[in-house]
Amino acid sequence: MYHNFKDQIILVTGGTGALGMEVSELFVKSSPRAVVITYINDSDRLNTEERLDALFSDHENENNKTEIEFARTDILKENEVQNLVDKIIDKYGRIHVLANIVGGYFGGETVDETTEQEWEKMMNINLKSAFLITKYILKPMKMYRFGKILHVSSASGESAIGMDSAYSSSKAGLIRLVQSVKEEVKDFEININCILPTIIDTSSNRRAMPTADFQKWLKPQDLARLIVFLCSEDSKVINGTAIKTSGYA
Repeated sequence: MYHNFKDQIILVTGGTGALGMEVSELFVKSSPRAVVITYINDSDRLNTEERLDALFSDHENENNKTEIEFARTDILKENEVQNLVDKIIDKYGRIHVLANIVGGYFGGETVDETTEQEWEKMMNINLKSAFLITKYILKPMKMYRFGKILHVSSASGESAIGMDSAYSSSKAGLIRLVQSVKEEVKDFEININCILPTIIDTSSNRRAMPTADFQKWLKPQDLARLIVFLCSEDSKVINGTAIKTSGYA
């Protein structure tokens, strides 16, 4: 099922990773006016670009006029985030949707073994990144009194299991950020939510945990469908919510 994003401008931060690529593809299939995808590595951009270009050779997408734009952006640098949003507004006039897929994991140590640098890395990539992109995207969304924002937190942000204090704390902070922003913008008809996935079935996770039961892991395609739904008008009654996505784990 493709949701209606006709004439909308969609920003996918971190849209070239294992999950981000699936999200970017689903948005393109929904035929919005434009999908802007941030990236860091050229190889990730190339892989995503080739995959999305292939969509336009499919019969179902032969009339798709969606613009696909890639923007190299370090989401941890405030000036780059501000420039990203400003350039999109200058070109398209507004941003309707933000799907923020930026994030990272570090674990395997007790809190007394965790260094300050490791702690700060998790806070930056999982929480500061979400703060910065939310901060700068809210101004144009509030101006038009419309917007959909989706962040990816983690099941660890709600219920910690130990040995990942920096990661789980950063993801818990993201949940509170979402809930706080919801209260701040609810009069502007802006929806902001986050999902709380357990382990996602990616090649990097398989390499890190080769003896795990991959069948119980969440498939990126399934999460992508949920993310796109939460960015659509079909989910407008859902706001300020942290949605558990554990599958059969």
